[in-house]
Amino acid sequence: MLNTIEVSMKTDSTIRGNNGVVVAGIMSGTSLDGVDIALCSFEEHKGNWHYEILAAKTVKYNDFWRKTLRDAHLLKGEDLVCLDRNYGDYLGDIAYNFISRKRIKPQLISSHGHTVFHKPDKGYTFQIGHGTNIAARTGIAVVSDFRSTDVARDGQGAPLVPVGDKLLFANYDSCLNLGGFANISFDLKGKRIAFDICPVNIILNELAQKCGHDYDKNGFIGEQGKIDKNLLEKMNLIEYYKKAPPKSLSREWMESEFLVHLVGNKRKPEDKLATVYAHITHQILQVIDDYTISNILVTGGGVFNKFLLNLLKSESKAEIIVPDKLIIKYKEALIFGCLGLLRLNNQINCLSSVTGAKSDSVCGVLHMP
Repeated sequence: MLNTIEVSMKTDSTIRGNNGVVVAGIMSGTSLDGVDIALCSFEEHKGNWHYEILAAKTVKYNDFWRKTLRDAHLLKGEDLVCLDRNYGDYLGDIAYNFISRKRIKPQLISSHGHTVFHKPDKGYTFQIGHGTNIAARTGIAVVSDFRSTDVARDGQGAPLVPVGDKLLFANYDSCLNLGGFANISFDLKGKRIAFDICPVNIILNELAQKCGHDYDKNGFIGEQGKIDKNLLEKMNLIEYYKKAPPKSLSREWMESEFLVHLVGNKRKPEDKLATVYAHITHQILQVIDDYTISNILVTGGGVFNKFLLNLLKSESKAEIIVPDKLIIKYKEALIFGCLGLLRLNNQINCLSSVTGAKSDSVCGVLHMP
């Protein structure tokens, strides 16, 4: 049985009526919380984009899917191909059930898929959830595989969200997402730049599970711990943080470059959590200071972690702006809907100023039902 959290309300965006193009955006992040799906209406007029989230839902992963996705990178070739198709069927069923209940048929489904491998330095990235299977299950055209074109042009293939930030949230100085990893997007000297800052929920969840919890609700466990200053200093000296953008993070990086500092540490999980919270806060505030950011729209699952959010608010020189819950939870699904629509219209949806690719590109593979 699907475990769901569902909302069906409208944002306070400027679009009105049913004149927009309806797209279903689907997102699965590295923190393995579940699948977000958002039915969104988009309208563009003279370069100004307006949106409306018509309905949205989170389908939480059961134990089978959480374990399967967590261990997917260990599979042999044929098994991984099979999982790619099976996960596509799973996403297709989620989309079909949701769309049928809402009785709003989108013109397009835009699916991020779930990242198994991301090694742009070696020229490849792989997100499972084959678009052909989603299209077959739903009878609706699908855009998927958004990252490969950019990587083929020597880009990072990430982050992808900044195009949507620029089009849909231009009234904010910057946009920060607190998901599996923290990533930020803003304009600099007339160009949009963006990059991953540091791991967030992907590591907080792992440490919380060592304490017997699925995640650290409201940061309660970490708040009880004591910061290990030596460990904090080692993490803050990780080479990635010295790099200039464009740059991006992945599960592989976390395992090889980040976890190594935690595995040999003898402190209690609570103390490690407290130290990681301090590390996250330090890295985000460093970026805010380095680029003199004045206000920042903060979204993603990490916003619901009161301890983390209070750390950022209490120590940041920038104004921290938290939108309504619908945008907090479904901003990435909304933006992937926008990216899919851009792809369908053959418009640029990936910026070389963000990824470091040779040129801007129209990313995503179109699958017809």
